[in-house]
Amino acid sequence: MGPIFESIWIALQSIWANKLRSFLTVLGNIVAVASIVTIVSLIQGLNATVSGAIVGRVGADTFVIQRVPPIVRTEEDEERTRAFPLITVREADAIRAFSPAIQSVLARSQRGGNTVSYRTRELQSVQVQGVTSEFQNFAGFDAERGRLMTAVEVERNQNVALLGFDVADQLFGDVDPVEKTITISGSRFRVVGVSARKGSLFGNSQDAFVVIPLGSYMRIFGSRQNLALMVKPTTPEALETAMEDATLALRVERRLKPGDPDNFGIFTSDTVLGIYEQATNGIFAVLVGVVALSLLVGGIVIMNIMLMAVSERTREIGLRKALGAKRRDIMSQFLTESVTLSSVGGVIGILLGFAAAQVIAYFTPLPATLELWAIVLGVGITAFVGLFFGAYPASRAARLDPIEALRRE
Repeated sequence: MGPIFESIWIALQSIWANKLRSFLTVLGNIVAVASIVTIVSLIQGLNATVSGAIVGRVGADTFVIQRVPPIVRTEEDEERTRAFPLITVREADAIRAFSPAIQSVLARSQRGGNTVSYRTRELQSVQVQGVTSEFQNFAGFDAERGRLMTAVEVERNQNVALLGFDVADQLFGDVDPVEKTITISGSRFRVVGVSARKGSLFGNSQDAFVVIPLGSYMRIFGSRQNLALMVKPTTPEALETAMEDATLALRVERRLKPGDPDNFGIFTSDTVLGIYEQATNGIFAVLVGVVALSLLVGGIVIMNIMLMAVSERTREIGLRKALGAKRRDIMSQFLTESVTLSSVGGVIGILLGFAAAQVIAYFTPLPATLELWAIVLGVGITAFVGLFFGAYPASRAARLDPIEALRRE
């Protein structure tokens, strides 16, 4: 290991002695690694945020039935889905009664752009959600202050409300909102609780909402609402069985024939995550092309610089061979110097890439997370580039004839 560390030390001294030339040499590697670290940090941050939001909204062990599928691929499919009937509360009851593998079915509707007020304070563009009594069994509903609406209150369609954190904060400030009366689109509701803060997603607040009983929701906005059903199986292992039973129950309720396609959509959180991952895979594909081009340019520059170094150090190589250095010693030295030079560019690229990701995260809603594997990947790629493109200069140095090399001035 001694000769390797000595070669690394010599390489580092050479880099420090020729700072500008070394920087220009590894500029391609710096750009490539900075690009990959920046993009990977942003994508990893997005993945964590989006996954948490999707699982928090849908639930890891639940699935959703809605009027149309989550993906409509063709214009023909889009035209066909326009004729799909609305989901109804009666269908929710039918699904619940059909399968022993299903524990709870929540009928839910929501709409944005609503006005919510308390005394002289008024909020615009608040999302109002109407839910049935089983909402307490699903992820995403909690009460940091006060309590959740009771099943009796929801079933009797009483005018009670659960506020999102931002709605409570902006309407009431330091005043406790519990048991206060708010107005939603002209109707008065008693506040029973406030949800815990959920934060924002892509700069949009996830706390600007009000939850009320579905019956009260329909009194305000009309009875023909586009409902979605959230279905929870008795156990996570029964998810597939529950989905099959729910599909069959809905087909029976809608009197679909065996050959007829489903006229509704059904999906899990994994379905939505799969759609998101397909989108990010395209970004990775573009990233690979950019990085490959930058590394190719960087590798060629490193090879040229190493060839020039061989020419500049011909007498040194001849002297080392005359003193007993073998071919593999010369080749090992130049390969080590090439890998060290390239890896230094990789380390600088990692630092710049992470800094760029943090700056973007600071000034935009995009989160950033630096993963250990991204650091290892950046250093590993640049080390391989140094090894691959340094092989020819190192081989050429190792093949030099010591007598001819010592004759050169």
